Amino acid sequence: MAPPLQLREPVVNQMRIMKWKNSFSGAALTVPLIFSFSVAGQISPAGSPSPAKPVNRPLPFHGMVSAVDQKNKTFTINGKGATRVFKVTATTNILKGAAAGTIHDIVDNEEVSGAYWKNSDGTLEAKLVKIGPIEKKVASPTPKPSATAKL
Repeated sequence: MAPPLQLREPVVNQMRIMKWKNSFSGAALTVPLIFSFSVAGQISPAGSPSPAKPVNRPLPFHGMVSAVDQKNKTFTINGKGATRVFKVTATTNILKGAAAGTIHDIVDNEEVSGAYWKNSDGTLEAKLVKIGPIEKKVASPTPKPSATAKL
């Protein structure tokens, strides 16, 4: 009985050593990967915008028009925090209902919504202006399955 016990002990020791080597090598490979991901997330190329503030994405707006300047092609919305002045340009899409509109369709005390870009000089350029109240989407009723099975 003594010889099998002696043969088994070195095998167990070798398995423990192999497990230790495997976990050590796995950790040695994982740690540099973790640090490379964390450093890569902190470094941004010079001149590129921060990921929290994308430049090319228009921002939404909604409110009541408090003033319109037809000459300068601007309109003002009084918001909760501040008053915002939006510039209408040749690229601005204006919609009144389902039809196209113009700057002349934007009047005081009119509800408007849409999207705008914030330019580098701080001006707000309207990309899309929808004149009139926001239409609430009505959910279409789903057809109920019939009680009789169709074969």
